Amino acid sequence: MASLLKSLLSSRATVFTSAFLLRAILLVYGIYQDSVSALKYTDIDYYVFTDAARAVSRHSSPYDRATYRYTPLLAWILLPTSWGGLWFHFGKTLFALSDLIAGWLILRLLKRQGLEEQRALQYAAVWLLNPMVANISTRGSSEGLLCVLVMALLWAFETKKTILSGLLLGMCVHFKIYPFIYGASMLWALETPSANPSATNLLQPVVHFINRSRILLLLTSISTFTALNLLMYKIYDFPFLQHTFLHHLTRIDHRHNFSPYNTLLYLSSAQSANPTLAHLRSSISFESFAFIPQLLLSTILIPIGLAKRDLPTTMLAQTLAFVTFNKVCTSQYFLWYLIFLPLYLPNSSLLARPSLGLTALALWVLGQAIWLQQGYQLEFLGRSSFVPGLFAASLAFFGINCWILGLVVGDVVDRSPSSTATTNAQRGTKSSSPTTATGTGATASVSELKARPPRDRPRGNASIDTSGIANVHLGPRDRVLKSN
Repeated sequence: MASLLKSLLSSRATVFTSAFLLRAILLVYGIYQDSVSALKYTDIDYYVFTDAARAVSRHSSPYDRATYRYTPLLAWILLPTSWGGLWFHFGKTLFALSDLIAGWLILRLLKRQGLEEQRALQYAAVWLLNPMVANISTRGSSEGLLCVLVMALLWAFETKKTILSGLLLGMCVHFKIYPFIYGASMLWALETPSANPSATNLLQPVVHFINRSRILLLLTSISTFTALNLLMYKIYDFPFLQHTFLHHLTRIDHRHNFSPYNTLLYLSSAQSANPTLAHLRSSISFESFAFIPQLLLSTILIPIGLAKRDLPTTMLAQTLAFVTFNKVCTSQYFLWYLIFLPLYLPNSSLLARPSLGLTALALWVLGQAIWLQQGYQLEFLGRSSFVPGLFAASLAFFGINCWILGLVVGDVVDRSPSSTATTNAQRGTKSSSPTTATGTGATASVSELKARPPRDRPRGNASIDTSGIANVHLGPRDRVLKSN
């Protein structure tokens, strides 16, 4: 079994062919299940998408379809679904193929981190061969398209294509609101010119922070986002703003919702018989305050603390925090952070300590299973399981995700300066950290250390802080054997 798995992950063609076949099988099975079972394989949202596309084909507004809360671009892209017959499944096929494109971008990013082809394929397979990812896409969720945009955004930023990064960021935020959180990390991760340490002007750090790259990224992303929104507003007027953006500020969705706010949303949706309570509820809406911890973590604390160390893992932590603390959380939202998992795993404690990784995986799956069992009681058996069942299950799953978030953040915080410098070097950034020869008390740059004659270099068991060296191979007693 192990040899079969190893051979499966040894070739790019094998991995991508397997990923394609997995989605093709699920797509065909879904068509069959829809035709014979009352329990449909196709996600209810896909019917919303296709109804909106049909409205567009009749030169109407996609917002004529109740509950369509997305950009009109999605309905435009899915226009072929209105042609009838097998074309109805065009969107599912497109979303499944988007998974493969996202996987290809993941592979490129992993190789940029210095991983060899075969090892990079093994991590990319975490996304490509993930049955949960394949299931969600083939059921008709559009998250695959968004994941392609997000991975393209990360690739453009890592390869220092600032204008392209801004364009993609603007497109991502127009497509779905949440990717705006990545703007904070990207702005913080950009290099800042060193300030004069002898200067006493308190504004100097601010002046150095506002550099050309940051201004270019900010202007490009805002311009793209604004242009797309103005175009859609001109065509569809206020319904576009209401359904695509404003609706999410006061959204109440207590079905299929893993969030601990689930039960509170259910209670909030009911009308109170007491006029005083009804007035209090209408004047103080907790839905508006739910954004505070969510945005504090995902747009301020996590970016400032982690972005300069490891941007992909920072984006994973941001997204996990955003989804975990969101007042609405469905299975599709899990793909928002699972797309970053292959980029995080190579240097994670989840793999360094297999027991920890297996525990995290088991708890994450178990938390969903418990919630789904309670949801089944409610949805299919008609039993009121909101309290304590669903509420307790939501709190448990929330706690599990918070614990996993702590592991992810801890992995970046605990990472040594040398590994951070190595990562920066692989991304093409320069490290100005000095090299210290422990035991001699001497501090020198890497170039100075290389220029020293042998007698002046650290000898014996002296260790070297390798924060300024790109690729270091350590032998017994941490002696440097080779550096490039």
